[in-house]
Amino acid sequence: MKTILFVCTGNTCRSSMAEALFKHLLEKEGWTELYQVQSAGTSAPAEAPASHNAIKALEEIGVDLTCHASRMVTAEMLEEADLILTMTASHKQYLIRMKPDVWDKIYTLKEYSDNGPGSDIEDPFGGDLETYAACRDAILRCLERLIAKLKLMKGEQ
Repeated sequence: MKTILFVCTGNTCRSSMAEALFKHLLEKEGWTELYQVQSAGTSAPAEAPASHNAIKALEEIGVDLTCHASRMVTAEMLEEADLILTMTASHKQYLIRMKPDVWDKIYTLKEYSDNGPGSDIEDPFGGDLETYAACRDAILRCLERLIAKLKLMKGEQ
């Protein structure tokens, strides 16, 4: 089983949405036994719930985020993960400084899903539901491309 770790700042918006959305996509593909999916934050409060609008934005598309509890990223998480996907280039750099020997498995979500440099997933924190929905959609587009990439790697069409 491969472990994929999503990382943002507080683990209450972007990375928590990415974790829940990716688990949802894996379930649709019948791949839940192939991947363990986690999320964490670089400055996460211990066990805070996902933000209200993150929950609502995912609820709009039938994905449940109500049981999420935030957690701080650790060196052990980075070591154990097979792939680490950050929401911004600054998160990526933070993690590389934190654990330099895992630099080769840390990418921004857009960089990895698009096979090249990309822009950041902007933080919706404090925004309205529309802002969170836009963030959700940006993450979802990247995750759908990630699923397509994983299918190619598995030799599926």
